[in-house]
Amino acid sequence: MKILFTFQPREEQIQDLKSGFPGMEFLFFRRITEAGSELPGAEVIVTMGEDLTGDIIDKCVSCKWIMVTSAGLEKMPFEAIRKKGILVTNARGIHKIPMAEFTFGLILQHAKQLQSVWEQEKEGLWSRRLATSEIHGKNLLILGAGAIGGEIARLAKAFHMNVSGVNSSGTDRDHFDSMFTLDTFSGVLPDADYIVSVLPSTDETKCLLTVDHFDRMKDRVVFINIGRGDLLEDSVLLEVLQRKLIGHFYLDVFNHEPLPKEHPFWKAEGITVTPHLSSITGNYMPRALDIFKKNLRTYSENGENFTNVIDLERGY
Repeated sequence: MKILFTFQPREEQIQDLKSGFPGMEFLFFRRITEAGSELPGAEVIVTMGEDLTGDIIDKCVSCKWIMVTSAGLEKMPFEAIRKKGILVTNARGIHKIPMAEFTFGLILQHAKQLQSVWEQEKEGLWSRRLATSEIHGKNLLILGAGAIGGEIARLAKAFHMNVSGVNSSGTDRDHFDSMFTLDTFSGVLPDADYIVSVLPSTDETKCLLTVDHFDRMKDRVVFINIGRGDLLEDSVLLEVLQRKLIGHFYLDVFNHEPLPKEHPFWKAEGITVTPHLSSITGNYMPRALDIFKKNLRTYSENGENFTNVIDLERGY
């Protein structure tokens, strides 16, 4: 069996794969364009999820399974994949710990005014007149109540926050006090003190939020987007700022990445920009490869209980 990676793991990870699966042939390339003549013979392709195209899938005549070592799938050529009936799995769930910790880093930073504290430190200024607050008892709305949203909710309950969530069905989940759908969540917007989006990019979520949604929110609400940048258009976000409809945006994802140096978000008052790093820690790849190894054992045994199988019609 030939297994082709379109990225280069660390050397110890490569050796772990080879020693754990001695009967399989692993090929590692730094990018898909280097794979060339090896593509037709690859039965399994392991990718970060951003480099495959319909033309490449057409060349993968032996491919039966694609493992995506990230959770995002919006750049996958699903039409070509569906035609070939290729199994697709991803690394859903590996981001929940780092992204939940990142979220609460931002929430606590905002509540305790730590950016202002750091600025005062630089100036040698002793002032206790900062408008710090508590998150105890505050209302948190999480758009996307999957693995990541669930972990954010779990941590929020440790701070005694009131937690509402949004998922596709409105079905109750652990650690959430109430649940809504994309069709019903507007009613809870006026209550939220903090809103966190971890929604994926789908036909239903692209440009989901409009100025009307922000009109419903408190004018001091904190909005954190660590999901996908296409949740709202840049023009909507800038109008919200211009009209002072909310307290602050913390943005880790954008419609165009990397965010151009001249983009107005960098200097806009009311926006904190972070460079899409909410999920990045040293544990990222080991966790992704653990899921891959589990699925590879299942695949080699002709099993059916794969982890994180993607619905090719829905794209997630």
